[in-house]
Amino acid sequence: MVKWICLFLLCGQIVVANEVVWSKTGHRAIGAIAQKHLTRKAEKAIAELLDGHNLAFVANFADEIKADRSFAEFSPWHYVNYPSDKKYTDVEPSPQGDVVIGIQKCVEIIQNENSPRADKVFYLKMLVHLVGDLHQPMHVGRLEDRGGNDLQVRWFDEGTNLHRLWDKNLIDSYGMSYSELAETMPKLSKKEIKHIQEGTVYKWVEESQDLATELYASVEVGEKLGYQYSYNYNPMLLQQLHVGGLRLAKVLNDLFD
Repeated sequence: MVKWICLFLLCGQIVVANEVVWSKTGHRAIGAIAQKHLTRKAEKAIAELLDGHNLAFVANFADEIKADRSFAEFSPWHYVNYPSDKKYTDVEPSPQGDVVIGIQKCVEIIQNENSPRADKVFYLKMLVHLVGDLHQPMHVGRLEDRGGNDLQVRWFDEGTNLHRLWDKNLIDSYGMSYSELAETMPKLSKKEIKHIQEGTVYKWVEESQDLATELYASVEVGEKLGYQYSYNYNPMLLQQLHVGGLRLAKVLNDLFD
């Protein structure tokens, strides 16, 4: 994590002071970042499936359908909780699914030539969102506190919890639109981008869990947080939005290129 914070600072990024997942702003920023790194072939195929809309436009689809109970089976796909001393592959998968299983299912359906177009559209929209969720560290938190949802803290004068702090409070306090966030990310070389995009979803989920462990240690129950916390952790916030977008682009390019 330190490596990437240093990279953001060296590249000129100045740090300023139920669940909503990465907030709408965060998911759209990830979609916008991914959009900029699509190959031409992938961009064309995605535009055809999304009726000309871009990734940012559909980035919150998986949250929006939560209002419809007929989609309740997809709710467990937004997260995975397992012990911090275990790897994802060491734990029996949830029969209801999780974010890793969800991503894999989306990829499987999209790449299947026999899948109906409607299914490809639905699971493409889901995939855009789930790759974003995977890079919000508290979506890979502890089972006993539901990924930090039961760990109460205060954000300035507002009651919140550790999960919501990372889903919404930090990013909203940053004060940028999703397009501003996407445009102000540091410029990386092809080599740096390739390094970020390496690995599989299993590697990426372990990275998020490591960050979640750090975040659990960053607060105490009931603690009042504010500018100092923003100063300390906005670099990680920006890092995860950027990394999530770059990896989403990699997943989509592999599917459609």
